[in-house]
Amino acid sequence: MSLTRFTKRMLVTGALVASAALALSGCGAITTGNGSDSSSADGGFQLADYIQQRVDNGDPLRIKLSYHDPSLAFATPISKGMERAGEELGADVQLIGPTGGDAAKQVSELQTLIQQQSVDALAVSSASSDALKPVIAQAYDAGIPIISFNTDNPGSKQMGFVGQDLKASGQSESEQLREVLGDGATGKVVVFSLDTGAGWSNDRFSGFEAGMEGSALEVVGPVNVGNEPNAAYNTVESTMSGQSGVVAIAGLDCCSTTAAAKWVEQSGNTGKITMVGFDLLPQTADFVKNGVVSFTISQNPEEQGYQAVKVLYDFLKDGTPIEGVDTGAQFITLENIGEATVEG
Repeated sequence: MSLTRFTKRMLVTGALVASAALALSGCGAITTGNGSDSSSADGGFQLADYIQQRVDNGDPLRIKLSYHDPSLAFATPISKGMERAGEELGADVQLIGPTGGDAAKQVSELQTLIQQQSVDALAVSSASSDALKPVIAQAYDAGIPIISFNTDNPGSKQMGFVGQDLKASGQSESEQLREVLGDGATGKVVVFSLDTGAGWSNDRFSGFEAGMEGSALEVVGPVNVGNEPNAAYNTVESTMSGQSGVVAIAGLDCCSTTAAAKWVEQSGNTGKITMVGFDLLPQTADFVKNGVVSFTISQNPEEQGYQAVKVLYDFLKDGTPIEGVDTGAQFITLENIGEATVEG
């Protein structure tokens, strides 16, 4: 049923259910779907008149996905999924965002879209959750449907979240690592992240720590490596030179995983130090095939791009309530790498 010109109100569920199935199901960054505080003083969301007019006229809906750093390889499959949804639904879609993950630039770009009324719906992957909360509220109050994808913004006025439950995925990573190492394993596990100050990194690491509870393994880190490949490798190299008794290394994202895996391979530690991580960039796929990486966890970025467009489109065209979509966590090993979709 089409939307009317009257006030459009809805209850937002936004919350994702974390369960054991996450570990069995299917660089970005990323965080838990803890829902949102999207209720307003008048009790709901009111669609902007100009957007309603475009819906009534049958105009192609302008849906933009603001990604925290489109220069990352992880943005490629997100864009692919977004474009697939745009073609399937007849929507005008575009991936935007600041190169280098500059939160201030991301906010400025979004504010311009809101002020110029040049967008009908928004999905945001935040460079900084705290920095993006005000502009998410600005869009919501202006009557623009807005969700988060890839990185969550709990406590904001987002109307839903599309992506992976990162705390649960971090716990899945450490629990699976313990299985690989075997019962009674001892020694150090060094953890690396491309941005230890980011909310997604904190959520994923807290899950990782939870999965390590009760083991005899010592967790070191997380160590910040940044997203510049050479600098990241150098940080891994210098960190490892000061450690002894390391039995495993864990990356919390695409970039730290590839940097650490490169060090494992080049330092002659393949088969000696267990390497695990996240995402499936082409380099990571090669490391899995070569036995350098025991497993990596995919968060299905193409599906994130597709679903971010679809939930917004369905809300505008059909009045379908916006709910969270958990894109899952899939373990990629040498056994199933041939069936996996490379993320880049």
